[in-house]
Order: sequence, then C-alpha cells, then structure tokens
Amino acid sequence: MHFDFDPASPTIWVFLSVVIFFAALIYFGIHKKIGSSLDARADAIRNELDEARRLREEAQTLLASFQRKQKEAEEQAEHIIRQARKDAESMAEQARKDLKDRLERRAALAEAKIANAEAQALSEVKAKAAKAAIETAARLLENNMTAANHTALVKKGIDSLPSTLS
Repeated sequence: MHFDFDPASPTIWVFLSVVIFFAALIYFGIHKKIGSSLDARADAIRNELDEARRLREEAQTLLASFQRKQKEAEEQAEHIIRQARKDAESMAEQARKDLKDRLERRAALAEAKIANAEAQALSEVKAKAAKAAIETAARLLENNMTAANHTALVKKGIDSLPSTLS
C-alpha cells in the first residue's frame, strides 16, 4: 500500500478527521464517561443478579416452609381422620350398648307387664270363682235351708269365730 502526502488526497483528510475526532473524544473525557457508564451498567447487572439470588434463596426458604406446613397439615389431617374413626367406633359401640340396654329394659318391662297381667287375670279368675262359689252356696242354702238349719248354722259360725280370729 502506498501513501502519498498530497494535500489534495482525500485519504489524508479522512485520516486527519479521524485523529481530530478521537482527540476531541479524549479531550472531553468521553472514554471516562463510557467507562463509568459501563461500570454503572455492570454494577446494575451485579445488583440485579444479587437481588435475583436473594429472591431465589427467599423463594427456596418459602418453598421449604410451605412443604413443611403441607406435611404438618397432612399429618394433622391424618390424625383427625384417625381420631374421627376412633370416635365413630366408640360412638357405634356406645349406641350398640345403649340399644342392648334399652331392649333389656323393654323386655323386663314387658315381662313385668305380663306377670302383672297374669296376676291380675289370676285374681280376676279367683274373684269370679269365689263369686260363683258364693252364688252357688247362696242358691244351695236358699234351696236347702230351713229356719232351724239357719239358726244352727249361725250359732255354729258364732262359736267358731273366736278360734278363727286367734
């Protein structure tokens, strides 16, 4: 490649323009501003990464906490289910026992009513038998009794009264 230093050559003017441009950039401290903006951008990215890392750790902590709470809730639910089954079995057993007791009381009550009815029927039968015997005796006495027999019978009843009362 060949460079000629002719003032009419556009290459020299482009070269001088580029040198002046870079000199102006250095003079105004653009390189420092670019470096500081790149540093600021790097710091912002670093801060965002730190924030993302912190948020990730916080999310992992929350996840572990929720998993622990979920496990505790599952254990508590299982405990509640076991307790409910135990209570249901206990209540069913108590209901069976209460039903058995009620049935026994009703059976005893029915037996007592039957015994009472038997006793009442027996007393009614005895009362009717006694009434029938009295009526029959009264009819017999009316038919067979004369005044003399009657007086002797009353006297005999009065005489036996003291021995009957003692």
